[in-house]
Amino acid sequence: MRIDIISAVPSLLESPFADSILQRAQTKGLVTVRIHDLRDYTTNKHRKIDDYAFGGGAGMVMTIQPIADCIKQLQSERTYDEIIYMTPDGERLTQTISNQMSSLENIIILCGHYKGVDQRVRDLFITKEITIGDYVLSGGELAAAVLADSIIRLIPGVLNDETSALTDSFQDDLLAPPVYTRPADYEGHKVPDILLSGDPNKVENWRMEQAEKRTKERRPDILKND
Repeated sequence: MRIDIISAVPSLLESPFADSILQRAQTKGLVTVRIHDLRDYTTNKHRKIDDYAFGGGAGMVMTIQPIADCIKQLQSERTYDEIIYMTPDGERLTQTISNQMSSLENIIILCGHYKGVDQRVRDLFITKEITIGDYVLSGGELAAAVLADSIIRLIPGVLNDETSALTDSFQDDLLAPPVYTRPADYEGHKVPDILLSGDPNKVENWRMEQAEKRTKERRPDILKND
């Protein structure tokens, strides 16, 4: 998979992809992440990428020219399955969306900034708009990193344990059950006996029961309707 991220502040994206699972995924050749500085594509001699909004109002708007030129350049090199714009008014990111995108080959993620992008960018180029929650960030960079992380970890071979991602919260519309590790007894607080029983069927049943219980208590909104 290849992920191209277009950003007005590319330095914000250096750290998330330079360590841990995301870095190893790139080292293994399972994913290629390229971050593009939008200012490299502007024709403005002062490297400006924003301007005042027509009709007035507070805040600046990202101009169409550098964004369009960057996307067109990338499209001349390969075909993209999705061109995604990170925006508060997009579709809320879910595990289902991440699962679907993990099977794609090439995607572009455009990070919003200031008061957003010229609407014509969204009309002409964007195929999918995503938000990571009902709140506003200073820019789309952190949201883009969240989206990329949620996708990359699902690519086969990225995680050391191939079944790890399949047992994450939300994979089966349930939250993950409680997990424990050594010591089995910490100052009188003990691990449930069933997890020490050595019976995989009983353990699996217990985990399912706990997942259902936790979901009903904390996120009843995600339970499927019968």
